[in-house]
Amino acid sequence: MVACNAHRRRLRYACGLPSNFHIDSAMPHVFKTLLIVGAMGAAALSATAHAQTALPVIPLTAGMYAIQAEVAASPEARERGLMYRKTMPANTGMLFVFEDKAGHCFWMKNTNLPLSIAFLADDGSIVNIEDMAPQTEDNHCPRAAVRYALEMNKGWFAQKGIKPGAKIGGLPQPRQAQ
Repeated sequence: MVACNAHRRRLRYACGLPSNFHIDSAMPHVFKTLLIVGAMGAAALSATAHAQTALPVIPLTAGMYAIQAEVAASPEARERGLMYRKTMPANTGMLFVFEDKAGHCFWMKNTNLPLSIAFLADDGSIVNIEDMAPQTEDNHCPRAAVRYALEMNKGWFAQKGIKPGAKIGGLPQPRQAQ
């Protein structure tokens, strides 16, 4: 009991607590507080890591225009896309790469940015371009089966005079489905 009391005195002293503070009665509250603070910290770290997950960036071209495109090639990255982002620099976008050619449709749930999407054939030719409003669940689909889609700030393609039939250069080779 003496060692235990000495430990309590050292703990009170180290924490700057008054000598009449009873550690035994306060400990459940202290542990609850530490658990809550720890859980909040872990959640904040998780959210920060989620928001800052870096995707590879590749250079693409659209005629004379250079694009820096984040590549979303995994199911998780494609699902997350540009959700929750507040801004996207000019001439920057996100390239979605699928293993199979199909009618891959997109929506804007949890996406704060107005975007334009170009659906791309394997040779980089633009099949069609759609403008997408933020926070909507309207489907935006290609007019033909595609393997690639490129999202840019809304109006980017129109401002540059880029229309269906134009080519996007620098597309990566898709991974083959297993």
